[in-house]
Amino acid sequence: MNDPRGNLNRRTFLSNAGVGFGSVALASLLGRDAGAAGADALGGLAGLPHHPPKVKRVIFLCMAGGPSHLETFDHKPTLAEMDGQPMPESITQGQPIAQLQGKELKCLGPLTKFGKYGRSGQEISDFLPWHQKIADEICILRSLVTEQINHDPAHTFMNTGTAISGRPSMGSWINYGLGSESQDLPGFVVLTSVGGRNPQPIASRQWSSGFLPSRFQGVEFNSSGDPVHYVAPPPGVTMSGQRKLVDTVQALNKHRNQAVDNPEIATRIAAYEMAFRMQTSVPELVDVSDEPQHILDMYGAQPGDGSFASNCLLARRLAERGVRFIHLYHRGWDHHGDLKRYMNVCCGLTDKPTWALITDLKARGMLDDTLVIWGGEFGRTPMFQGKGGPGRDHHIKGFSMWMAGGGIKGGLTHGATDEFGYNAVDDVVHVRDLHATMLHLLGIDHKRLSVPFQGLDMRLTGVEEAHPIHAILT
Repeated sequence: MNDPRGNLNRRTFLSNAGVGFGSVALASLLGRDAGAAGADALGGLAGLPHHPPKVKRVIFLCMAGGPSHLETFDHKPTLAEMDGQPMPESITQGQPIAQLQGKELKCLGPLTKFGKYGRSGQEISDFLPWHQKIADEICILRSLVTEQINHDPAHTFMNTGTAISGRPSMGSWINYGLGSESQDLPGFVVLTSVGGRNPQPIASRQWSSGFLPSRFQGVEFNSSGDPVHYVAPPPGVTMSGQRKLVDTVQALNKHRNQAVDNPEIATRIAAYEMAFRMQTSVPELVDVSDEPQHILDMYGAQPGDGSFASNCLLARRLAERGVRFIHLYHRGWDHHGDLKRYMNVCCGLTDKPTWALITDLKARGMLDDTLVIWGGEFGRTPMFQGKGGPGRDHHIKGFSMWMAGGGIKGGLTHGATDEFGYNAVDDVVHVRDLHATMLHLLGIDHKRLSVPFQGLDMRLTGVEEAHPIHAILT
């Protein structure tokens, strides 16, 4: 019992034991962090939040593949006038262009019309008619820049603040710092949907906890079937029988911990209790029979179909139940060709549900304490790329995202790209600034949320300069 190898074997057993709960859920839901002195009953670090928060939770709507800012939120009349003409060399010379190197670069004008909407007169394209209805709720950021031009490293950078794999994701950082508000669900949940051109794969390490304790990693809920594997007891196993098994394992844990006082064992004791409660809370979460028909119709949700619409409805239900960070990925925005067709596909699948989510949150009084973020890992080039019709390449020098909710000035457009939509030129927003703003709204000073690792005080925003975007804050 005192052999150190026994600790390793025991950890392996505890991590892999299904006991009807699912190893992913257990790994994510490990108990309270023993290293966080003074943490409350739901976790979190002592001394946080650093200042009064404006929001309690984040819903991040990731349009995976990189939506074109030039067909969504960044109207460029000059680019329309230059359609088909050579792109000025002064703009593109020496610039990173993923798949257009050595090719004749021609301007591609916007493939749809733009209009001004809401009292604010925000410019939004005709691909997004439902976004036009929430123009006064969203703050459009037109001057995003990132550092990685291919999908996987760009997602890694957006999610973790670095292109180095294995670092904690933003949802993990937030739950590590603030803890969860839910006793019965993970603090960080991931939902995925597919529809559009060339849906790039999304690796589960995009919601990894990295060097933080594994209980802070995101839990991916399945789009159809059981949301979490093995959430239902196996055939022939009753809840009372399972309760006895959990109690027995817990007794063994406590007995062993009296001898070795191992914080890892103590955290796993709470994990089994959480996983047991999930057997009730998760089925209740996904049972939308209590939702009025007009709500289902508003989202366009068909429960169990794995669509972005259904995931948006689940996101609202997760938010109601105290989940701290909810990350939705819609895969299909990699529009190198046939851009108009696939913009219609992707916007058709995501535009109305996004409007519904904002509208529903607002009607319930939840938008005031929820931060919603919309955007992809990068934008698209102003130049033509032809693969089955006009398309656009990956672009990192200037693209659009939006934020809405508590502490955000709705109806505001912040920043600008040049007349071709190539370079961000006014009020440039780096991805790290986006992270700093998100943390600020949650009551966290991004410079003070750090963990010693490999000789550095690691942060979501890194050691480089990053600043909250105060101009967009109320």
